[in-house]
Amino acid sequence: MSENKYVVEYTRPENERAGTHLVLMLHGYGSQEHDLLSLAAHLPQEGFTYASMRAPQPVGSQFSADSTGAYIAADAIGYQWYPLNQQLESDQRAIEQASDYVLEWVRANREPYASVTLLGFSQGMGIATSMVRHAPGEFAAVVGLSGYAVDSDSPYFKDGELKKTELPVFFGRDQEDPVIPQEMVNYTYDWIRKYTDGIKVLYAGAGHGVSAMEIRHVGEFLEVKVQGKEPRIRAQKVAEATGTAEGSDA
Repeated sequence: MSENKYVVEYTRPENERAGTHLVLMLHGYGSQEHDLLSLAAHLPQEGFTYASMRAPQPVGSQFSADSTGAYIAADAIGYQWYPLNQQLESDQRAIEQASDYVLEWVRANREPYASVTLLGFSQGMGIATSMVRHAPGEFAAVVGLSGYAVDSDSPYFKDGELKKTELPVFFGRDQEDPVIPQEMVNYTYDWIRKYTDGIKVLYAGAGHGVSAMEIRHVGEFLEVKVQGKEPRIRAQKVAEATGTAEGSDA
């Protein structure tokens, strides 16, 4: 491993993790590792280990062209995967360094697990989707909540190779999300449709957050796509009540 430092919280002790499916949770901008981990109690437990990683930079840190990595040693109230301006734009190299930061940890720690799935909220979805685009075939699935995929044609992203893997992707959001710009959402829809085996589900009233129904649907997605269990409900009906399912052509 490099000089990168990692803070990761788990739902299982080390001696109970072998053979389980790891779900690595990546929080949003300005948050920290305990935020998403609280959702794990509402997700399937048998056969899964949930781990939540702290982003490598104190929130508000700026990107330097001289930077050789994402990690910045400092304590803070909240953390970021990469810097953002008010339009949620960032330097592509900063995004790549943050993706490499997480990939380094995954590759060094994946051995005891049956598979690795990424679950990202907001900016964390930007990292999760960037990782699978850079490393096709290394992950079982992606869950994206109220987030986006990075709009870039950088050679770092290997979308053509990713398409061949038919990666399962779950993308849940509120149509009225006040944070993520519509043009970023549109790009994400298009990327999911072109390059993944994805489903998009809308949750009215969730805002820039996560609803209880959404978590139930994420749980079934993990059971079906990661564990290979039979679905309990059809995809077309996955969003009864507050949700609206829009199928695999997200």
